[in-house]
Amino acid sequence: MLRRCHAYPRRLIDMNTELHRAYLGLGSNLGDKEENLRRAVMLIKEQIGDVRRQSALYYSEPWGFRSDNAFVNAVVMVETALSPHRLLRATQRIERIVGKRPEHATTRPSLSESTDMPAPSAPAYHDRPIDIDILLYDDLHIDEPHLKIPHPLMQERDFVMVPLREILQQAPSDDADGLT
Repeated sequence: MLRRCHAYPRRLIDMNTELHRAYLGLGSNLGDKEENLRRAVMLIKEQIGDVRRQSALYYSEPWGFRSDNAFVNAVVMVETALSPHRLLRATQRIERIVGKRPEHATTRPSLSESTDMPAPSAPAYHDRPIDIDILLYDDLHIDEPHLKIPHPLMQERDFVMVPLREILQQAPSDDADGLT
């Protein structure tokens, strides 16, 4: 069978492998924010798939928490052979490479030991050098404790919806411009 490398230097992908469209939201509010996003996009290209569309950079105030550090945000559309769960693991690995540490992670409410009901507190957000969220993956709907697609809060966030609308209106391109 004929095989060729398809923008995934660590492995060969069969030319007949089904590719999926995933939309990823990227944000940074620590360090060299623009460079953090550029590096994340480069790693997405190397480890996840072809970045087919990229939004412009958008600057926004923190959402859901107080900070003196404004965010830089963008959205990319990537064609990938990864399943949603493997995509999640790949984005988490990229976040670690770019510099996200446990103290940067969103703290989620824990389950009450007696009722299995969520504790009454909201998630606690923190400053971070990079955050990558899976916004959409084909037309899938997934509602699991650690993976929710479509992203459940994206409609509430202009810093997600504005760049997402931008790239949804773009014509598909073999050479996405923007962060690279």
